[in-house]
Amino acid sequence: MKKAYVFPGQGSQFPGMAKTLYESNATARQMLEKANEILGFRITDIMFDGTAEDLKQTKVTQPAIFLHSVVLAKCLPDFHPDMVAGHSLGEFSALVAAGAMDFEEGLKLVSIRAQAMQRACESTPGTMAAIIALPTETIEDICNSTPGVVVAANYNCDGQVVISGEREAVEAACAAMKEAGAKRALPLPVGGAFHSPLMEPARAELAEGIEKAVFHTPVCPVYQNVTAKPSTDPAEIKANLLAQLTSPVRWTQSVKNMLADGADHFVELGPGKVLQGLVAKISTEPTIIEGYQEL
Repeated sequence: MKKAYVFPGQGSQFPGMAKTLYESNATARQMLEKANEILGFRITDIMFDGTAEDLKQTKVTQPAIFLHSVVLAKCLPDFHPDMVAGHSLGEFSALVAAGAMDFEEGLKLVSIRAQAMQRACESTPGTMAAIIALPTETIEDICNSTPGVVVAANYNCDGQVVISGEREAVEAACAAMKEAGAKRALPLPVGGAFHSPLMEPARAELAEGIEKAVFHTPVCPVYQNVTAKPSTDPAEIKANLLAQLTSPVRWTQSVKNMLADGADHFVELGPGKVLQGLVAKISTEPTIIEGYQEL
């Protein structure tokens, strides 16, 4: 049996996240207090007692999800991954959990990424939309033929692709998708056009942070969003991590490759259950799928 651990991305946060971990586990408490020091504000206060609106602040959302996931992985007594992957932001959690980056280094990068992305959203407004039940090739063709910037951003599972780009272009593409037979073309309540060329302004800042960070060889292969293929090479991991900012999240392809490489037990670590649902839709073989939000 090969065990694959997967780590969620933005949107999975909830009020009270990681509070039980903090209260019940000394290691978790120590890591979360260290995070407060590194970030320069008490993110734990917002995670434990803040509202859903408080958790939507970009400087909070991404570090909070990263912290919940990584602290959980570090506290699990039987965390022995054969492979790991993370959805978008979750890739940073996966890399730290697999030992490719130290906890402190990973948190600093996530904070840099969050703030750089927020600035990119403010300088170049954009949006995203989920396209349901339309062939991937049709989605890509419509994006390519729509005026303006609109691209396939998240390949979540067969029959669910998220597009991203300029607001008018996304709206025009959504109309064309419905005409082409999409069951739904659903605008998402997001602050910008993630995983699209509109995130380019954030690249220089993130590139500087990644270049300064020390990367190690992970304990197992990391299936990265950009290629959907396993990697253990620190230089390759760094390059893919930067490219991820403006490239699509190939989650469907990543899970299929993990299954092809023998994964038959998937464990989601962190807030929410989104990835468990996606893996269930992608896997055609009998597969154990479970998740942990606390120990």
